[in-house]
Amino acid sequence: MRAFSSIGEFFAGTAEAFRKGDVWTRLSALICGSGFIARGQIVKGVLKTLVEAFIIYLIPTFMVPNLSKFGTLGTVVAQKTFDPVTRKNVWNDYDNSFLILLFSVMSMAVIVVAVILWMKNMRAAYEVQKLQESGRHVNSFRDDVSALFNKRFHITLLSLPTLGVLLFIIIPLIVMILIAFTNYDHDHLPPNALFTWVGFNNFRSLFSMSAESSFGYSFTRVLAWTLTWAVLATFSCFILGILMAMFINNKNTLGKRFWHTCFMVTMAVPQFVSLLLVRNFFANQGIVNTLCKNAGITDWLFNIGAIPTANYIPFLTNPNWARPMILLINIWVGIPYQMLIATGILMNIPADLTEAARIDGANAWQSFWHITMPYIMFVMGPSLVNSVVANINNFNVIYLLSHDVYVTQDQLMANSNSSEVDLLITWLFGLTQDRQNYKMASVIGILVFVVCAIITLVAFNRMIKGDKEENFQ
Repeated sequence: MRAFSSIGEFFAGTAEAFRKGDVWTRLSALICGSGFIARGQIVKGVLKTLVEAFIIYLIPTFMVPNLSKFGTLGTVVAQKTFDPVTRKNVWNDYDNSFLILLFSVMSMAVIVVAVILWMKNMRAAYEVQKLQESGRHVNSFRDDVSALFNKRFHITLLSLPTLGVLLFIIIPLIVMILIAFTNYDHDHLPPNALFTWVGFNNFRSLFSMSAESSFGYSFTRVLAWTLTWAVLATFSCFILGILMAMFINNKNTLGKRFWHTCFMVTMAVPQFVSLLLVRNFFANQGIVNTLCKNAGITDWLFNIGAIPTANYIPFLTNPNWARPMILLINIWVGIPYQMLIATGILMNIPADLTEAARIDGANAWQSFWHITMPYIMFVMGPSLVNSVVANINNFNVIYLLSHDVYVTQDQLMANSNSSEVDLLITWLFGLTQDRQNYKMASVIGILVFVVCAIITLVAFNRMIKGDKEENFQ
């Protein structure tokens, strides 16, 4: 509500500038610098007028050519034609659907920014008018520049990052969302082919099962595994990390430095190196399978029906084995991080709390459950939510362990370029890199955002209810 109130005040201030401004202030609606030039702020007025002129120049040269084609995303396909003058094949003046989409979004962004700057300019011109009418000091250009390095220095610092966020985050994000409503795929790759708007057809394909598309079949299975993975991967590392921290920091534990070193090794080596090595260890012809074969473990598992072949154990090539193995490997690389965080928290739990509980007759389990765990959850609650979202988007572990190793036997999932061990994020990556199916990848990207947003909002709303800090005062 506060945001809507601020927007309303912004519009009201602009309307007041129109209503109460003099001729120079109102003329600023057409020539942005006129209200400042008339009151002695010549440099500032000229700069504002030049910015306005540049935006006006962009209208016929950049905005109109792209926005006029935004409804169709282009109609002229690229092709070579014979030029009888040069006697060479030359490209025609073709359309590029992707560039039209991108430049149209950029044009809309320029329009929005221009409108905001125009309204701020009207308010600023009116403020200068009021300063002059009341006989107060009107800043010179030097005063304005000085203010940007003093009391308005935050604006100077945030200008470049804000521009970067707009150009490299917001605009690409909007383009990605819009691609979900097109037929941009391998058969419609600009400039040799054009893509166009298809409405919600891609969303219907993802949520339905038909003879032409198996995306609906794959989506439910990949989503279920993604959520299962996020919960199991997060809480397994979280709980085991806490237990490991308590074990190492227990006063009866010997060789604490040795245990710390053992668990820190996985953090010392880059994760992608560790995962690739582990993938090779557990490959069908890897060292672990060789040892198991020589020890007779492979034959025994085959005899009891645990594996489909007597040649190797399908650690990373069978869904019933690959999923548990990936979870175990993730625990191996994830526990040290949680252990370090939990160690810092455990060292800051007030000793008088646990001592008072011991005097009152609480055993070790009761002390852990009613004192240690609530304290850890209070401190690590936001981090836990972040871990769930991070595991939903945990590309490295899944991709590095399964890429070029796991091949799905489910033909319907294979048709949609997914597998039983894929997360939504790895499925999205495969669609773009292997199939160039950008439309469905964009739809999946939107759904990943929706899932993460729902989890984050629900979790944080529950955490901020009430003043839980009083429990630990």
